[in-house]
Amino acid sequence: MRKATLIVVASVVAAGLLAACSHSSSSQDSSAKKGSGKRGKMAETGPIPVTVATVAKQDMPVYLNGLGSVVAFNTATILAQVSGQLVAVPFKEGDEVAKGALLAQVDPRPFQATLDQAIAKKAQDAAALVSARLDLKRYQDLLPDGYVTGQQVDQQKATVDSDAALVQADEAAIESARVQVSFTRITAPFDGVVGIRQVDVGNLVSASGATGIVVLTQIKPITLTFTLPEQSLPQIRSAEDQPLTVLAVTRDNQTELARGKLTAFDSQIDTSTGTIKIKATFDNQDKKLWPGQFVNARLLVRTAHDALTVPAPAVQLGPNGSYVYKVQPDETVQMQPVTVGQTEGNLALVTEGLAEGDTVVVDGQSRLQPGSKVQVTTAGDDAGSSSSSGGGSSGGVSSSGGQHHRHKKDQDGSGGGSSSGGGASGGLQ
Repeated sequence: MRKATLIVVASVVAAGLLAACSHSSSSQDSSAKKGSGKRGKMAETGPIPVTVATVAKQDMPVYLNGLGSVVAFNTATILAQVSGQLVAVPFKEGDEVAKGALLAQVDPRPFQATLDQAIAKKAQDAAALVSARLDLKRYQDLLPDGYVTGQQVDQQKATVDSDAALVQADEAAIESARVQVSFTRITAPFDGVVGIRQVDVGNLVSASGATGIVVLTQIKPITLTFTLPEQSLPQIRSAEDQPLTVLAVTRDNQTELARGKLTAFDSQIDTSTGTIKIKATFDNQDKKLWPGQFVNARLLVRTAHDALTVPAPAVQLGPNGSYVYKVQPDETVQMQPVTVGQTEGNLALVTEGLAEGDTVVVDGQSRLQPGSKVQVTTAGDDAGSSSSSGGGSSGGVSSSGGQHHRHKKDQDGSGGGSSSGGGASGGLQ
């Protein structure tokens, strides 16, 4: 009986202890949830750190962009003009050669023999002409005394004229033979670069052959052809009273290769594509452009003076068009519709919606909505902060770039906080 009583008492004590522990745990969980909710609410209602830039006036170039291909200024397929054996090809493949440089030599001996024959024939006919003229003079002296008839004198005049014509024909044959001999020396018609040799020494070449010995291309200067939409034609025509500058840049738009001048545009628009072909010429002394190369062409049509500009990342695209987040004096933001006339590098030219001196958000827009409270972070603040880890440099005109600072909260909800990292803001200098 006593043993059963002890068991009952032990059960009651254990149940009490269990209830007490459960109550204590529930109280701690409730306190934790209240604390967490309080901190979360504080975080949600706090200002959002953003990077801003100031709308500024500056001169901004306006370009028309197109894809172009580099074309040699002159291209010639070097062919033999006479038939014969190729005895020399003195150039080195890929070399630059000057105008008149020897590119190939055809065996000149048969042509030189023909020239010698023509020279000998002229000498023979010239001697006959001298003899005929002497005979004519004798006949003319004897005619008054009646030793010769008038008919004989006339016949001798005809012989002199015939021999003179033969001499003229011989001179023409000599000139033709000399031309043929000169054709055995195949020279460069202009300064350029020789390509890969197509015919080796010892082969027979023909004047009627279709295969050239080598291709010669002129690359200094060189041309670039590209197309632009037909809507661009009025801008080009309005600025054609002065030479327009054309930039050739790499396909990633990171490196400028050369600067040239607009030389011509096609006489008609391609109706199948709605584009017009443009041609520009470059000095290309450094040979950065090469025939067949694809590059991006940028035609400078004008410079917009005192244009309103903002960093391009500030401009966002929404359902109703482009907009920016404009910072108000009370450090809230509003969504401001804008009209962008041109984007050049990291700068956007704004034609409507902003005024000089307005402050716009450059980084951090993804967390914003109209009326959001913001904490403005500028490039100067990034550079002067002693607690930042990793500095950033600002770029662009009047742009206060840099990644926004993200403040951390202590676990107990107090706002200690140190900034983590600064970035480099984009923009054209």
